[in-house]
Amino acid sequence: MNSTNNKPLLRKLIVIACCMFGFGFALVPFYEKICQVTGINNLARADTVASASQLDTSRSVTIEFDANLRDGLPWSFRPLQTSVTVHPGQLVQVMYEITNTSNASVTGQAIPSYAPQLAAAYFKKMECFCFTQQTFKPQETRKMPVVFVVGHDLPIGVNTITLSYTFFVVEGNTKKLG
Repeated sequence: MNSTNNKPLLRKLIVIACCMFGFGFALVPFYEKICQVTGINNLARADTVASASQLDTSRSVTIEFDANLRDGLPWSFRPLQTSVTVHPGQLVQVMYEITNTSNASVTGQAIPSYAPQLAAAYFKKMECFCFTQQTFKPQETRKMPVVFVVGHDLPIGVNTITLSYTFFVVEGNTKKLG
């Protein structure tokens, strides 16, 4: 086989590789746009609660709080209360304390999860550190609020909800002190 026969094949392979790279590069904004339009996986915005939310004083729900760190994030992260008892429809604020224990600025992003999983549909956050990436300077400590309402239409059998946050390091945003 001579090299003239390989040139068209090589060109086709280069074009295919460039198209695959372009498709992969375009996939992230395309996914974000689909999530924005459909409302799926939209963690970066506050939930809306009807102004005429009904307070159900006939029942109480215990909300437990959990805090986790991943990817070697050099922070300490904890809720200032481990649990709170609320009435469905009641506006509640709890605080988390976060400290960057390293000698470098570090950025992290918190992702919430719920147990039981069906509680996510009834747990509405108006304010949360999880809506944006958080950058902490070396040794910086902050107390950050989560303001939420548990919907009055929460199924009767759900008496305890665990709200768990996991902070992940955001790569490329760590700056060492020089």
